Amino acid sequence: MSFDPAIAALVPPGSRVLDLGCGTGELLEHLIKHKGCTGYGVELDDANLLACVKRGVNVIQRNLEEGLSIFEDQSFDVVLQLETLQHLRNAEQMLKETARVGKIGIVSFPNFAHWPNRLQVALGRMPVTRALPYEWYDTPNIRVGTFADFGVLARKNRLKILDSFGLQNGQVHRTLPNLTASVAVFKFERE
Repeated sequence: MSFDPAIAALVPPGSRVLDLGCGTGELLEHLIKHKGCTGYGVELDDANLLACVKRGVNVIQRNLEEGLSIFEDQSFDVVLQLETLQHLRNAEQMLKETARVGKIGIVSFPNFAHWPNRLQVALGRMPVTRALPYEWYDTPNIRVGTFADFGVLARKNRLKILDSFGLQNGQVHRTLPNLTASVAVFKFERE
């Protein structure tokens, strides 16, 4: 899994980072080598754990459904939760945990309101796109959300959005991201 430079740019140099659902550790490796960051990845998949170890990334095997009780309040400068919220049953609780454990949280997820998705739904079908590559019956995504939905959830949970944008084919979209971008990205802190 590759990372997006626009997301990496949100992480301040020298940060202590926790990457939830870190995959193969590519982003964390980049942050360590190029931005002087330290930290840990959290991953469940055995193959991804091995890939992290091969990269020299510190990784903890843990199911995110179990929460983050092993970490103290504000123990990280940045907590990344990229492309994971849509897979979790306890998505709102994990968002709260992200804000508790990190001074800053950064989340990304597929934006279900992207215009091609809307068109496919209007034509009577669930969308299958690069950001949502599965059919409705075999998707690991148990939640669908939109750029606008996250703003509502953030306000409900007293999270202050510091930055937000959409991503579409590697390009940052700040104008009408709910319509023009397949991935939503938010940087936030507790109020």
